[in-house]
Amino acid sequence: MAAARSVGMEAEVAALRGRFAAGGTRGAEWRAAQLRGILRMAAEAEAEIALVKSSCKFALKNLKKWMKPQKVTAPLMTFPSTARVAAEPLGVVLIISAWNYPFLLSIDPIIGAIAAGNAVVLKPSEVAPATSSLLAELLPRYVDGSCIKVVEGGVAETTTLLEQKWDKIFYTGNGKVGRIVMASAAKHLTPVVLELGGKCPVVVDSNVNLHVTAKRIAAGKWGCNNGQACISPDFIITTKSFAPKLLEALEKVLEKFYGRDPLRSSDLSRIVNSNHFNRLKKLMDDENVSDKIVFGGQRDEHQLKIAPTIFMDVPLDSGIMKEEIFGPLLPIITVDKIHESFALINSMTKALAAYLFTKDSKLQEQYEAAISAGGMLVNDTAVHLTNQYLPFGGVGESGMGAYHGRFSFEAFSHKKAVLVRRFAGEAAARYPPYSPAKLKILRGVLKGNLGAMIKAILGFPRGK
Repeated sequence: MAAARSVGMEAEVAALRGRFAAGGTRGAEWRAAQLRGILRMAAEAEAEIALVKSSCKFALKNLKKWMKPQKVTAPLMTFPSTARVAAEPLGVVLIISAWNYPFLLSIDPIIGAIAAGNAVVLKPSEVAPATSSLLAELLPRYVDGSCIKVVEGGVAETTTLLEQKWDKIFYTGNGKVGRIVMASAAKHLTPVVLELGGKCPVVVDSNVNLHVTAKRIAAGKWGCNNGQACISPDFIITTKSFAPKLLEALEKVLEKFYGRDPLRSSDLSRIVNSNHFNRLKKLMDDENVSDKIVFGGQRDEHQLKIAPTIFMDVPLDSGIMKEEIFGPLLPIITVDKIHESFALINSMTKALAAYLFTKDSKLQEQYEAAISAGGMLVNDTAVHLTNQYLPFGGVGESGMGAYHGRFSFEAFSHKKAVLVRRFAGEAAARYPPYSPAKLKILRGVLKGNLGAMIKAILGFPRGK
């Protein structure tokens, strides 16, 4: 079975390589036609459409500009010549998407891959089987199925895909699988983009607009899929004196958002499956953590719902502070002075996003300089990913590579250096045999001496 699956996959990839080699994906018209098809699909399917439509429209608007070679300066020592950087497609790429935003996280990378002129295989997450089936059914209706394919399945199918040679692999998910993807890619020296996650910190100063801060933290945490998002706030750090005020503000906002019984709220997302529900339940029931719950804690395993739950000063060595939560649990860690948050954050792995709420511009500058993260947002959460002019990606264990807007195009392109010379301007000093006069000119050229360069361009020393 596995052997047959592997042979079938090899044939699929070979067919895609044939289409790419024939130039089927390179033309601007083909790229634009596929993007318009995805735009129609998003509108008609009405699935996670806002960001997909925004990405498509942005790519269509800028496609020709991105494809146009960029002229760069040609050095005097190669005169007469012209130089440019040309973006060329990588070839046949594999995109492995995640379950938490299964439509968006499948289609958004595809937009970049298509815009860059690649043939694509998409492997949707099997943890969101309904969306996986939908993509397998819908996508071929709107795009060129000979160059863009969907492969469904679980671990076995993904393993078979990773055994193939790709020109790039784009993976969205967790670090454990990210390491497997990277190890498989290394066998073929295939470059990767890994969109992972991490524990995204939120530092809250005491001088903030408290109500707005609470709303924006709640929206980024529980409004974004009930915490099941890679950029979801993972924990808060604030001062001991300010923590009670922040907790009170969060309680008021959460009651307004989800009511007195949040498990009955239609605005609160379910946990994706029983495995993740039990994982979160285990974090909550940890004997070192369970008595630290100061708000929420309700859960319904039948509905796969967990209410927004806030903890106060959980031990830093507890499970909830050692792994990415990816759910509706939010610890608040207190410090004596807000600047103590820097050392705490830097003692952890680098996060996909780091958040700061403050009116203090000096603190903002210090936070930006001291904290390394995939992205940073001041006085809000999550919304930085909507800016098509900003790269979205991680650093360290939160990932590598970035996409969105032009960065998506570049993620799936090779920047090829092109230098075009004329037959004039022969430098005699370049060629052997090397006389003392030639060596003198060459030394001058290597040192950047303008006179030596001019002499070389003019063909000195002549006749030697």
